[in-house]
Amino acid sequence: MCGIVGYVGPRDCSDVLVSALTRLEYRGYDSAGIAVFENGKIEVAKTKGRLKDLSEKMEREGKPLGHAGIGHTRWATHGQPSDINSHPHSGKRVTIVHNGIIENYIELKDYLLKKGRTFLSETDTEVVAQLLDYKYNGDPIDTIHNVIRMLKGSFAFGIVFADYPDVVYAVRRESPLIVGIGEEKKECFIASDVPAILNYTKKYYLMDHDEIVKLSHDGVEFFDSHMLPVTKELQEADWDMDAAEKGGYPHFMIKEIHEQPDSIKRTIIPRIVNGMPDLSECGITVEKLREFKNIHIVACGTAMHAGMVGKYVIEQLARVPVNVDIASEFRYRNPLVGEGDLVIIISQSGETADSKAAMALAKEYGAKTLAIVNAKGSSIAREADMLIYTHAGPEIAVASTKAYMVQIAVMYLFAFQFAFAKGKITEEECKSLVSSLLEVPDKVKETLDKIMDDCQYVGSTLINADSLLYIGRGLDYALSMEGSLKLKEISYIHSESYAAGELKHGTISLITKDMPVIAVATQNQLLEKTISNVKEVKARGAYVILICDEDNTFGEDVADQIIQVPKFREELMPMLAIVPLQLIAYYTALSRGNDIDKPRNLAKSVTVE
Repeated sequence: MCGIVGYVGPRDCSDVLVSALTRLEYRGYDSAGIAVFENGKIEVAKTKGRLKDLSEKMEREGKPLGHAGIGHTRWATHGQPSDINSHPHSGKRVTIVHNGIIENYIELKDYLLKKGRTFLSETDTEVVAQLLDYKYNGDPIDTIHNVIRMLKGSFAFGIVFADYPDVVYAVRRESPLIVGIGEEKKECFIASDVPAILNYTKKYYLMDHDEIVKLSHDGVEFFDSHMLPVTKELQEADWDMDAAEKGGYPHFMIKEIHEQPDSIKRTIIPRIVNGMPDLSECGITVEKLREFKNIHIVACGTAMHAGMVGKYVIEQLARVPVNVDIASEFRYRNPLVGEGDLVIIISQSGETADSKAAMALAKEYGAKTLAIVNAKGSSIAREADMLIYTHAGPEIAVASTKAYMVQIAVMYLFAFQFAFAKGKITEEECKSLVSSLLEVPDKVKETLDKIMDDCQYVGSTLINADSLLYIGRGLDYALSMEGSLKLKEISYIHSESYAAGELKHGTISLITKDMPVIAVATQNQLLEKTISNVKEVKARGAYVILICDEDNTFGEDVADQIIQVPKFREELMPMLAIVPLQLIAYYTALSRGNDIDKPRNLAKSVTVE
């Protein structure tokens, strides 16, 4: 969950490292640090807090000056945030930064303590630094190779050795790491994610598990798990620097909400041919789809909520049973998965630890796997049997918005093609659904233009709320789950989502005077029953905020505040109705003065269990 960077080149290394880390701060922001070769010696600057705290410290005390080094921004896993627990960590001759978790660090620490080693921090990372130092034989590649064979867990390391000035080494297992190549000057980078280096280059290499890279002023060299040289294919990012900047918006989250129409277009238009969904470039054909008897959707957090929308739509159109599982539960419950089943793994980063493990388990059981990911070349993308890339572009805010939207868009395309393959809808019906999906980007923009002020007002009314309920039925219940999560993530208000019809079976006892309840009611076939449930909470004193379409008008007996989205095809209403839920979360957090893009205790890419 942490972010690591490294640099070798002619620029001021400290400036490059801090600049790169600012674009990885979504991966962790409770401490930060850098290590730079200055006059042949490794100089370290690190501190508890945000990157701005590190920059202020270096302004007071001076920054390391040099042309090679490593940097880190932390999301704590071992040891509370402190100056001592901040990265980089050092042995006598080795300094490292680390993303991931070393599962056997206690065993290794005991081993090193018996060898007379002492430790300053509570982290697993210092154990690796000390182990590298203890095992160091004068050959960095050989030492790294020998040490990683002793490690259990996930890691991406940036490493510098005191007797190899201006050289940076890196290695990864499970945790993501790329190697960037400067376009104009002789320089090279390591980074946890592409946005970190976009200011300098779009060209990069992907690293495989247990692969080691050496960065020097002479260029980059790769070595495989047998320490043999490797030739790799150079990749090029299809994002530009503007995509990773705020572009005049006060926060990345609100920028990314407004980018949703374009993200949907980029995701769906290349997958529509002659008015029909065409996922053949993703390895998905009508013939393959006909073979699947059961669908399992496995994901975490927001991606799981996108899977819930997919479940409703697939079952409704294709009449095939769909299970949706939280990845961390799926992998440990001995799931009933096997041949003839399709397991869909949804992950924005493509590196989510539990989702990767779930996919490996599904393949072990004989199921086919389909990955829906945003990050090109990620572990899940490379290991799945079939792959659909979403084209959300970089999503910097920790709370996901546009990545969720395009995941839903992909689920719709998949559902349409699957239903057609199964013979449950005609070609004419399929084309009608696709035609409506193509209208969604404009409808989302219309929704944004229509409801911004209403959502801002609602956000201001929730500033002092202690707890909320979100309710809905069917697809609206799936949306309620995501709306509740968004509010929790960035406003820190406790909220829960419930199927509206379940309220009377216990939860309605929580309703007190003026308690906010956000109800979603866009499914006309369920409208009367949903409104009946809304009236039940209203009658018990709840402050009701209702999301519905513009054709439905309700009085004060139903809701205190009504936000109307444009009328649209019922199956696709989730793509419009999610927008007010995103905006309400945003404006509530804004009213409360929270750090919207970097909510406490959270990080963007969850690469640990």
